[in-house]
Amino acid sequence: MKIHQFDQASRSLAARHNEKANKLEQRGLIAEAVKYYQKAIKLWPSWSVPWYNLGLLRKRQHNWQESLRCNQKAVSLDPSDQAAWWNLGIAATALEDWAEARRAWKGFGIEIADGEGPIEMKIGSTPIRLNPDDDAEVVWCRRVDPARAIIDCVPLPQSEHRFGDLLLHDGAPNGFRKVGGKEVPVFDELELLAPSEYGTFEIIIDGVSAEDIEKLNELAGERGLAAEDWSANIRMICKACSEGRPHNEHTREAVQTNYRRIGFAALSETQAMEILRSWMATRPQAKIEEINCLLKPAFIN
Repeated sequence: MKIHQFDQASRSLAARHNEKANKLEQRGLIAEAVKYYQKAIKLWPSWSVPWYNLGLLRKRQHNWQESLRCNQKAVSLDPSDQAAWWNLGIAATALEDWAEARRAWKGFGIEIADGEGPIEMKIGSTPIRLNPDDDAEVVWCRRVDPARAIIDCVPLPQSEHRFGDLLLHDGAPNGFRKVGGKEVPVFDELELLAPSEYGTFEIIIDGVSAEDIEKLNELAGERGLAAEDWSANIRMICKACSEGRPHNEHTREAVQTNYRRIGFAALSETQAMEILRSWMATRPQAKIEEINCLLKPAFIN
């Protein structure tokens, strides 16, 4: 009877420590929060919740080794905890521990083919928020596994991201966008895993239409590159809409001007000009006003 009373008292105190740790973390008192999560774990070793919370805190810090360890413990104590399985998959992916990533995704309930090395899947396109804690930009990406995606457009240069960058992203939706009448979730970037080799060039062109720019994009895509009509495809929205559902006030008509500001992804200005010349050969009215390198190719210092 005394042992039972001790267990109940310990569990009650552990729950209070866990709650206090949550509040400390929300206030940004991370070191103190960690101490109270650890106190909760010591008092109630078989309780998975403080292990999960500590793993989540480490994920937010990008401390992937510790996040991996904490989430491994959480799922061992509670194999039904899907959030812990997911965060385990993210941490394992960040560490390139592909065997553990496969185990995590299977534990979550995703069908993953057996094998070694990086996971390669065709999940489709999704919007991802770059630099979510700073001047965020939402871009379209091609998902290659549950936690990795490749940027499939030309981000603005201030994002410090490029077409073809490989990203680690979160799994919790933070907003939605509509494509073809269907809502798709927006995920937040967690980390740039591998920069692409492409540079970002800005091209100011006069005398062309939206259809002309679409053809330029097709020509670039045929060569594994990308062109983005920044004049028409970029819209500024408030944080609330970015992390929710953009409202009608943020819908606008395409820019009505002959001048177009094009973001172009290429390995060099020479490569970009080769495609532009081919494209302009059948468009004598088109005139390049400016071409600027805004982000050098990643392999150029």
